This record gives sequence, C-alpha cells and structure tokens, in this order.
Amino acid sequence: MHLRLRNIFDKTFTLLTGCSVALLSGVLLIILGPMLWRGAAAVFFRGTVEWRKMQLAEFGHGDAEDVRREVQQAQIERRPVYDILAKFKKGLDVDNLRDRATQIYRQFGNELRFKDISGEEFTSLRALARELRDKLEDAFTSEDKAAINADLDFVLAYKNDERLKGTAAAEFFELAAEFRRIVSGIDFEKRAEYAQSLAEIEEALYMLFGPRPEEPTPALTRYRYGATRWDMAKAALNKLLWADNWIQKEPGMPLVNVQIPRAEQFAGTELEPLFPLVEDNLPAMLYPRGTFYWRYFFDDSTTGHYFGGVGPEIFGTLLLTLFAMLFVIPLGIISAAYLVECASDNPVVRVIRMCINTLAGVPSIVFGLFGLAFFVGFLVPAFGGPSKPCILTASLTLAVLTLPVMIRASEEAIRTVPQAYKEASLGLGASRFRTFIKVTLPAALPGILTGIILSLSRVAGETAPILFTGAVASGPVPDSVFDTTRALPYGCWDIAVGDRLAKLVP
Repeated sequence: MHLRLRNIFDKTFTLLTGCSVALLSGVLLIILGPMLWRGAAAVFFRGTVEWRKMQLAEFGHGDAEDVRREVQQAQIERRPVYDILAKFKKGLDVDNLRDRATQIYRQFGNELRFKDISGEEFTSLRALARELRDKLEDAFTSEDKAAINADLDFVLAYKNDERLKGTAAAEFFELAAEFRRIVSGIDFEKRAEYAQSLAEIEEALYMLFGPRPEEPTPALTRYRYGATRWDMAKAALNKLLWADNWIQKEPGMPLVNVQIPRAEQFAGTELEPLFPLVEDNLPAMLYPRGTFYWRYFFDDSTTGHYFGGVGPEIFGTLLLTLFAMLFVIPLGIISAAYLVECASDNPVVRVIRMCINTLAGVPSIVFGLFGLAFFVGFLVPAFGGPSKPCILTASLTLAVLTLPVMIRASEEAIRTVPQAYKEASLGLGASRFRTFIKVTLPAALPGILTGIILSLSRVAGETAPILFTGAVASGPVPDSVFDTTRALPYGCWDIAVGDRLAKLVP
C-alpha cells in the first residue's frame, strides 16, 4: 500500500511538473508570439513593384531590366487613374482656369498687334476678348449653376464669329465647352467638401503609387516611392475608398467616426469611376509578390530608417557589446575572486559590497551622465584621445554599468565551490593562486557564465548610457574605436520617437 501511494505521488508530481512546463511555455508563447509574428514581417512580406524599384535605386538589388519592365507596365495601368483625377480637378482648380483664360487673352492681344486692322477694330476685338475672359472668370468662381450656364452661353454665342476663328481667342470656346462638361456632374454646393476630400484622395494615391512619372524626384527618399508592401497598399487603399466623418450621435457624447464610401461622396461626378478602378486593378498597378528580405540584417537604412535594413545597427551593437565585455569579464572575475578569496570580513569590505549592491540598482541614465562627464570629458582626453563620444567611451560606460552584476554573480559562484576542493589542492602543495586557477575557477564556471550572460544581455539592450557616450541615429560604419556608431537600442528609440519629435518643431 505504501509503495502504491508513493507511485501515485510520483506520477502526480510528474504530471504537475509537465503541466507547469506546458503552462509556462503557453504564457511565453502568448507574450512572445505576437512579437515574433510582427517582427517576422520585416523579412517575410509581399513586396510591390515600388519595393523592387526602391531596392534597385537605393541598394542596387534586383534585375534592372525586369524592374524597368514592371514599372512601365504599372504606369500604363495607373494612367487612367491620373487622367480621371486630372479631368475632375479642372472644375475645382479655379486659379489654374483663370490663369489659362488670362493667358489666352494676352496671346490674342499680341496677335492683334501684328494684324493689318484699323484702330477701331483693334479696340473692339480687345474689348470683346476682355468681356469673354471676364465672363469665363465669373463662371469659374460662381457657385450658382444657372449663372454659370448663362456666362458660358454668352461666351459660346461667339463661337462662330468670323473675326475670332483661327485666332488664340478660339481657345475661349474650347475652355468654355470643357468647363460646361465638367460642371454638369458637380454639385457646386459641395465644392468646398470636394476640394477637401480631393486633397485626401491625392494623398492616398501618393501613398499608393508615389510621385507621377512627370513630377520631379522628391529630395527625401521616403517620398520617392509608393507603397512598398502589400499591407501598406491595403491601408492606403482603405484611406482612398473611405472618408472619415465625425458626427455626434447623442447630445453631450463624444464624436463618433462614421466612415462613408467616397464613391457615394462623388456620385454623379467624373471622379466616381476612379474608386472601383483602383480597387479592382490594384494588383495590376502594384504587382505584389512574396518576398524574403534576408538582406534586412545586412543592408544599410535610408534617412529616417524608412527603407533598408539594420546591418550597421547590428554591427555597432556587436562592437559595443564586445568591447564592454572585454572590460567586464576580467574585472568582474578578479574583483569577485579578491572579495571571496583574499579580503577578510571587515568594515571596509562590507562597505565595498554595499556599494556594489547599490550600483547594481542605479538607473542607467545616471551611468550615461557619468560616462559623459568622466570618460568623454576627462579620461580619454587625458590619454591623448579625442574629447568626443565614441565606441570606446560608450563601451567603458556600459562596462561600469554592468560590472556590479558580474561581480555579484561571480562572487556567488565562487562561494558555492566546496571548501574540500580547495583544501585538497592546498594539501597537495598547490599555491593559492594555482588552486584558484585550476580548481576553484573551473568549478565556479557555470555560475560565472550565468553572470556573463546576464551582463551581456544588459549591455546589448541599454539605450540611455550610449545615448550620451557614443551612439548616433545615422552615420557611416565606424573605422576605429574613436568613431561613433549606430546601435539597435538607440535605433529603435529613434524610430519610435523621431517622427513625433520632428512634428513638434514649428
């Protein structure tokens, strides 16, 4: 009976242990799963033709002929979208229409000066052209459809005037006919609403397709390309197809965003066909394709980290970690060995241990300020180095930051080595130093490795210390330890807050 109970208890304990491991694995999966899933999107995604164009232009990746062919075909598919937009904008761009009418009037005046006509006829034609221009300008700026049609009828009544045929003034009638066709589908009471929504539509199209072929290349890299990934394209398409309408459903309650289809907003206008055209043909306009961007871990990034990879950031983090650990490991082990093997338990040693424990809890930003004042401002210049943030000063600051952790972990590991091991070695005639190197250190190595791993993880993940002592948001790959470097922690911080800080600048 006793054996049966013991067997039951053993199986129960094994089952509970397995359940605990499974529960812990599930919790880790819940926490880390979304992070891994979203992080993998940096490498695995559906890249568009804008992605391949960007990779070729900025980093030289891809086949130039294939990309050129895809870009040309995509531009052919996008051309109807731009044509529809241009036709509709003619009815809203009052300034452009007025400038065109004024240009026609001036050109007609220049023609009259070189014609063999009397002064009276010259004055009469100039007055007629001025009146036609003024009527057109009134039509362009009016919001009364009846008044617009009346002004256009007045202009078109002179269409068959023999004095104006074959002259620049004939363009007045083309402009009037074109404007009549445009305004036939526009509700002029919604002209301001159209203009506001049209700006949002153009922004969404820019997010999808980037600048048009006839437009100059933008100075900033982020504005040279459209949606480089299919998920970005779908977000921009949603902004194109739907308009935000903030309304108050109940008195005293906050406004609620109710999205309305832009196709309904522009129903009956020349812009209405644009929305189904883009929605139905977006794959043909962007050519999405499954992409494995393994170069993400090696490529440089563009200004603002908008395109590219994290190659320099990974390299800089490895440099900072390597140099910091070169200081931390020997100093940490030597300090721990002294405190355990050599120092007696006196007030001075107790104060030292208390200081080590206190330093382990000091905020990292304080270490950053210390590194700026001591290493950057004093120590490195004292040995002839430059008085500026660099890899060396950042590594020294990180070493000071994590040294208390290394000392405490190494000290506890050395203390766990059985005293019998040391006594046996000393009894065989080995010196205390040889005993520590040959016996104590190998036995304490697993605990020391734990301290190294903890120190390594903290060194690689700190942002505040290197913020002041050696890290930069952008810059070249360093050539020496006296250069600044990019790093992953600082790069993540810059990506997270850089744009928000820029928006605060007036």
